[in-house]
Amino acid sequence: MTAPDLPELETDVPVIEPETLKERIDNGEALTILDNRVPSEHEKWRIEGENVSHVNIPYFDFLDEDLSDDIYEDLPEDEEFVVLCAKGSSSEYVAGLLIQEGYDAVALERGMNGWASIYEYTELETDGDAVVAQYQRPSSGCLAYLIVDGDEAAVVDPLRYFSNEYVADAKAMGAELKYAIDTHIHADHISGVRTLVEEEGVTGVIPEAAEGRGVDYDVEYETIADGETLTVGNTEIEAVHTPGHTTGMTTYKVDNVLFTGDGLFIESVARPDLEDGDEGAPDAAGMLYDSLQERVLSHDDHFVVASAHFSDAAIPAEDGSYTATLGELKENMGALSLPKDEFVEFILSDMPPRPANYIDIIETNLGVQTSDDDRAFELELGPNNCAASNEALTN
Repeated sequence: MTAPDLPELETDVPVIEPETLKERIDNGEALTILDNRVPSEHEKWRIEGENVSHVNIPYFDFLDEDLSDDIYEDLPEDEEFVVLCAKGSSSEYVAGLLIQEGYDAVALERGMNGWASIYEYTELETDGDAVVAQYQRPSSGCLAYLIVDGDEAAVVDPLRYFSNEYVADAKAMGAELKYAIDTHIHADHISGVRTLVEEEGVTGVIPEAAEGRGVDYDVEYETIADGETLTVGNTEIEAVHTPGHTTGMTTYKVDNVLFTGDGLFIESVARPDLEDGDEGAPDAAGMLYDSLQERVLSHDDHFVVASAHFSDAAIPAEDGSYTATLGELKENMGALSLPKDEFVEFILSDMPPRPANYIDIIETNLGVQTSDDDRAFELELGPNNCAASNEALTN
């Protein structure tokens, strides 16, 4: 039964906005979420929090005319709880039904789709004069960055769904977006580079080393090679080729910040199997080791790692950003000090499932597959799995 076929209830159902729910979770509030999606979807992707507990009962279990008392046994009787589904319709029905039974329930506005629309902005402390801001998408752990110096700005690893936000934020600081830059061909979200080129006249930039994967864009773009720079105001953005996660993976250096893309995270390192599969993963892992040791970890310890993703295992810095210094990672991530052969073996030993829809996402980002806005949004729903482990590799 689809959402439009749900019975009508004469009950006003209160809703909670995704941003409000996120704030309550961040504040450490204990709360229960009743997830009305099927168990497989609930297990794959859900809202996590230190004091969040879950009850998973699919919405269709509430459609029987005579509900068993068993369906209520795990629900809180003396406190408010949040009901959610994929898009919001079925959870509003379930919340209404439970309100009629005397429960204190609220429905999450637009369900998990609403949760996926949260995008948070945090400015980083750097050694330079440019404003560097991190965008956080808590639903998937995707990170992007805005660099503003004077009246010019650039965005690194933009998401298509949030393209307007980068433009608006740059304008709010008196700048125009000059560049939209990708660190590599992403496998877990739809890049906003081409959208920003087409709709805003921004110059799109991808690593020269990434072209060989079959890039076929319908808009003009520029490439950047190892050692080359782009300029935003008086700030230089230097490309540092760091292959491993992909052959085109490129880190960008701005003052003491390293935008490492999917090469190095604050809680893990890149998985090496998304370009050439399991067969090519050992060589890619060796390439990743060389990149990390020779091109990333060789920087001074005060350099800040600002990656393209974070997982539930990541612990944010004191300023709320998902960043860490190289010194902190060298001290706390033992994998970074392993010999090469042990590093490769370790990285390949327990990789998580590949990102959902990753082939379609890669082909969309290459430009060989077309996805409209709705399909693009649906493709990237869920957590990112671009790290070598779901668990933190840090102490």
